[in-house]
Amino acid sequence: MFKVMIDEFFIVIGRNVMASLYFLGGLSNLALKTIYFTFVPPFNKGRFLDQARKAGSDSLPIVSLIALFIGFIFALQTAYFMQRIGSEIYIASLVALSIVRELGPVITALVVAGRVGASITAELGSMQVTEQIDALETLATNPIKYLVVPRFLALTLMLPLLTLYADAIGILGSYIICVFKLGISSGMYLRVTAEALLYKDLFTGLFKTVFFGMIISLVSCYEGFNVQGGAEGVGHATTRSVVFSFIMIIVADCFFTAIFYFIFP
Repeated sequence: MFKVMIDEFFIVIGRNVMASLYFLGGLSNLALKTIYFTFVPPFNKGRFLDQARKAGSDSLPIVSLIALFIGFIFALQTAYFMQRIGSEIYIASLVALSIVRELGPVITALVVAGRVGASITAELGSMQVTEQIDALETLATNPIKYLVVPRFLALTLMLPLLTLYADAIGILGSYIICVFKLGISSGMYLRVTAEALLYKDLFTGLFKTVFFGMIISLVSCYEGFNVQGGAEGVGHATTRSVVFSFIMIIVADCFFTAIFYFIFP
């Protein structure tokens, strides 16, 4: 009995390892093809602008709401400790650095992965189960060029802009708490924030979002292209897309944070 349990344990591990390798291999193959077709004419500006609108301006309300409340919460939680040591003025610098370097990029990427990434997977998955993608191939239209490249470019370019906007809204939320709740003067708050932030802080945060956008677009499109099982399969693929995007975003953030720690100590 014990031997059977051990065998089943290693079978499950082996199956999961093979599935992970298959996923990473397929994702890498899609990434290489997407990058190649990005530079191959013709360039469809209309499809890119449509995807940029969906990924960018349509995401502003939810990004605004979440970033504002993150600024509120982080300022209040920081004030709890800072008031005990009489250092309320440093809340501004602490919140600004945390939002610009980590919270803004990561939270924005997770929101976009949950909203836009899931939408992409569901859309492409529906096209896959209704054989619309096969129809594109019969019409001599490359599905990667037509479907993946516009979404890849839109997310790669729009996510840094969304992050920049989220950073500003998050700092605004902290400003409201500090000025109207904690009694810090507006001029002092803005001055401390400006002194705390450096160009490298902004660069490290925005640089990561370029790769976050690539991750979201590639994972979402890959899962959409590999849907099986009809409508139920679309649901499973959408779930996997969001979960895998979250995991890869966090892993990539840890990787880049470690690199920037040694490059920009």
